[in-house]
Amino acid sequence: MDLITVKHISECFVKPQYVSEDMKEPCYLTPWDLAMISVQYIQKGLLFTKPPEAYAQENFISTLLDKLKHSLSLTLVHYYPLAGRFKTVTTQNPPSYVVFVDCNDSPGAKFIHASLDLSISDILSPTYVPVVVQSFFDHDRAINHDGHTTSLLSIQVTEMVDGIFIGCSMNHSLGDGNSFWNFFNAWSEIFQGQGKISKSPTNLPIIKRWFPDGHDPIINLPYTHHDEFISRFESPQLLERVFHFSSESIAKIKARANAEAKTKKISSYQSLSALMWRSITRTRNLPHEQTTSCRLAANNRSRLEPPLSEYYFGNSIQALRGVTTAGELLEHDLGWAAWKLHEAVVSHSDKAIREWLEAWRQCPFIYQLDRFFDPYSIMMGSSPRFNKYGSEFGMGKAVALRSGYAHKFDGKVSAYPGHEGGGSIDLEVCLPSNSMRALEADQEFMEATS
Repeated sequence: MDLITVKHISECFVKPQYVSEDMKEPCYLTPWDLAMISVQYIQKGLLFTKPPEAYAQENFISTLLDKLKHSLSLTLVHYYPLAGRFKTVTTQNPPSYVVFVDCNDSPGAKFIHASLDLSISDILSPTYVPVVVQSFFDHDRAINHDGHTTSLLSIQVTEMVDGIFIGCSMNHSLGDGNSFWNFFNAWSEIFQGQGKISKSPTNLPIIKRWFPDGHDPIINLPYTHHDEFISRFESPQLLERVFHFSSESIAKIKARANAEAKTKKISSYQSLSALMWRSITRTRNLPHEQTTSCRLAANNRSRLEPPLSEYYFGNSIQALRGVTTAGELLEHDLGWAAWKLHEAVVSHSDKAIREWLEAWRQCPFIYQLDRFFDPYSIMMGSSPRFNKYGSEFGMGKAVALRSGYAHKFDGKVSAYPGHEGGGSIDLEVCLPSNSMRALEADQEFMEATS
């Protein structure tokens, strides 16, 4: 099945419906944004069942595409950096590399119409996510720095036999998962409201970048050429599987972790992350003294004092880390591992965030996927808190959420809300085949899934 390929039918660019004064000004990037410039785009999308009218109306797809483009142009008025391109100003002596978003000289966001001769069951029934899903997304293997010459946002609408997949690739230097889903939901809301007077989403994004008091918004990276900080990551051969945890099974995992740690403070997500950390570490048969860590992607917005708005558009995330040895992790119980993660979360305060920003200012660094992650650890990415099934585009609730090639490596776990809601969680797990088979044979882990 993976030999079947997506066929591109057409592509165009979509600009904001009108130009505001703000769009004419350069949008400078924060340390959180710039640190992402060598990693890949965010690639997430939703799979919808074709509604009955798709079979009854000859022009259903062309009408849907027109409405998607029109609502996208309205949405880009509010999320205008997504329609821009990166520009860079360099100097040789002293070395300086200043990246910013320019919205004056760009064709806009890319929009692709594609088709695939497969059904929804071909995508969802296999145990492992079919590789063809990666072709539901544009900007395959692109890194954020490529936004100098390619679109910062690309939408691909893939028509299937009985379904429609809307895949969104967004430059990760422009925003994090919180920003991504706020944009996606705003686009859907504007789509649903076409024909009404209001052309604004309920919650407008805050585009103005946040910098700590006294910090110059124009950041000079200490480079003269991008080859000095850019690397391209190729993921190893991996299997990708989505494991489902019902709200009841998560409640049991949380209760167990808190009972074992003799506390009531450990959250559901910390408990579930600890379960993944221990389970995947077991599959790897690591030496007792091998250092292993579990990283959690943490949203900084609510942790800052005063807090940043939930609708701040940009990056405001850091990776928190629980660290131990493989031997210690497996000799202790789930509660012990979960408490390590709980401590990492609790210590991530306003003070810690500002110290990180100041340290980065003093010595800027760019994340490199091949160096940032190791084959002995795991990374819990994305979040089950984001409203990922709220985007409907007139087709009802999506039947599934899937992601592209980006940010897949041994031990990457992405957390999504479960389709039925109610606190259920889906975990998209990426592992080499031998580790995946071992995980599927792990009794503690498989009994915890539902």
